[in-house]
Formats: sequence, structure tokens, C-alpha cells
Amino acid sequence: MKVKKFVAPTMPEAMNRIRKELGSEAVILNSKEIYQGGFLGMFKKRNIEVIAALDPQPGPPPAKQEPVKTQVPAKNPGNDDNQHILNEIRQLKQVVELQSKQNPTGYSADFQVMYNYLTSQEVDEGLARDLIDSISEDRDSPKPEGNLLAGVKNELKKRLAELPFQGVTYDKQILQFVGPTGVGKTTTIAKVAAESMLKDNKKVAFITADTYRIAAIEQLKTYSKILDVPLEVAYSIEDYKSAVKKFESYDLILVDTAGRNFRDERYIKELQESISFHNDIETYLVLSLTAKPKDILDIYEQFQHLDIREVIFTKTDETTQYGSILNITLLKNVGVAYMTNGQDVPDDIIHPSPEIITDYIVGEYSGS
Repeated sequence: MKVKKFVAPTMPEAMNRIRKELGSEAVILNSKEIYQGGFLGMFKKRNIEVIAALDPQPGPPPAKQEPVKTQVPAKNPGNDDNQHILNEIRQLKQVVELQSKQNPTGYSADFQVMYNYLTSQEVDEGLARDLIDSISEDRDSPKPEGNLLAGVKNELKKRLAELPFQGVTYDKQILQFVGPTGVGKTTTIAKVAAESMLKDNKKVAFITADTYRIAAIEQLKTYSKILDVPLEVAYSIEDYKSAVKKFESYDLILVDTAGRNFRDERYIKELQESISFHNDIETYLVLSLTAKPKDILDIYEQFQHLDIREVIFTKTDETTQYGSILNITLLKNVGVAYMTNGQDVPDDIIHPSPEIITDYIVGEYSGS
């Protein structure tokens, strides 16, 4: 039996070396995390040490035997990096399983694992395939860190860099926040108001047109008192015009619209009427990441006629799947103003960037 030790930065890289030198019939005997190099005991680099073996004349394999077996290293209590190693081993298992199956997409095993990960993040299948195809076409070119993950990160950042991530710029006086019920528009408005007042010293006023829910009015009234911001309730388009006139000396007027069934065309028409009378207005579409990916795309389709400037994603703290961010930004070519990750005002608001969104999408990928 031939036994050899391999050291690599990640488990997938170690397995690639094992397959090249020992073949796909190799067996993993042991794997562990080691630290090498450094200076005066500091700045050591983390690597994975894998002991692999190959029997040149193996006997007939037992029924349902996998071509490669892995041993999960014993978990060391208090070592947070063990979970990282377990994630890498799970991904390795996927690679091994895919190598033994007919691959319907035509990707090699490592590319298929990345494709599966993206779709598990609820990235649109067509978009995931397009991303992988862009990487696979350039797979022989050297990449930073020398791995597939780096290529995907670079591709995502490159595509996202073409979109705006501005948030409030104060180019317009009136900011209208629209979206279906339950996405967190009112809380988001309070966060934007607090930031504008505390960071940019702007004079802010509220208008609410959400007269369908008493709780929504009371919630904004509460924020109005806490922030010392004036509030007007608009029960009609005439009330809305009067409120805008009343606040014309303010730097920023934030408008909370009614959260209604986004499939109701009458709702969209009412919003269009409120926009049409004033040209100094911007519209932000608020979307919850806890909604189904198809519903999020449908919501955008319904609201896009309002000339959406940017979208706002809420409830990032209530999910672990962020593919809808890519589905909206890259498929609909629209930027992201803010992301929110909790209920605290003025905290729990994120100013997104291509780097931040990329980390949300592939930050938990086991090769990272």
C-alpha cells in the first residue's frame, strides 16, 4: 500500500493533489489542521494536512462502496475552526459523489459543487449557470488564491461594480418607500431619517399614506416623537399635496406608503398618481429577503413602472439565503440603497457594496 502526506491551504486543494498523484481510488486515512511558517511564533498560516493511501492491487470493492472515504477529525472543544474543516469535508463528499455520477450540467465536479451552492443560496438557476460558465471559460487563467472560489468572487464583484450603491444623496427632496405589506418599510424609514439627521444634520419630515393599518400610523407616530420629526397623515391625494406643501422648507420628506397586496393593480395606480404631481421625488422599493425568490422577482416586476431608483433589502438577519439580492440586482440591473439586519433604530442598517454582497452570497462556501 502506498501512503503519502499532502499539505494544502484547503481540503479541496489537497484532494486535487491526491487525485493527481494517487488517483480517484485513494482513501483518506486522516486529516487535520496545522499551522506553518510565521515569524517568532506569530503570523502562522493555516493549512490542512491529509494522509492518503492507495493499494496498487485492491481487492473487489464491497457493495455500494464509495471510491473515496473520508474521516471527520474529532472536534476539539473551544476550537471555532473545526466547523470550517467540517464544511470543507462536506464539500469534498459532494465532489466525490459527483465524480461517480452522470453530471447533467456537464460541469466538472468542483464546478458543479459551486453551481449547487449558488442555487442552494436561491440564486436563479440561469444566473448561476451564467456565472459558472464565465469562470469555466477562463478556468486555465491564473486567479488570486488559485482557486475556484476566488474566481467566483471576482466575477460577482465585477458585475456588481457596474451598479449603483448610493442610498440617499439628497438630490431629491421627497423619498417615497413602496413595497408589499410586512417588509419593514416603516422601520426602514425611521432608520434612514435617523441617519440623515444624526450624520448629515438634515431637517426631516414624515408623511404616511398607510391609512389602511392603524398600527402603521401609530408606529410612525412613535418614531416621530422619538426623533422629534413632524408627521402628517394623508388620507387622500389632496392631503398628500397639502403635506408636501407644508414641509417644503425641509431638506427631506420621507413618505411611508400603504403596504398592500402587490398584485393589486389599483394600488400601483394610486402610487403612480402620488408621484405624477411632483417631479422632485425618488422611489425606493423595499423587499424582504425572507420572501420566496419568485415572489421577490414578481414584486419588482409589479413595481418597476414606478421608476424605482434603488431597492432596499430587509431582514437579512432572519435568513441564511441571499440569492435574491443577485436575482434583483443582476437580472433587473438595479442598485441597492440599504440592507437592514434588525429592528434597532438608528442601528441595524447596512450600506452595501459589491464586496459586502459578495460576502453574503459566498461567505459560507466551505472553500472560503
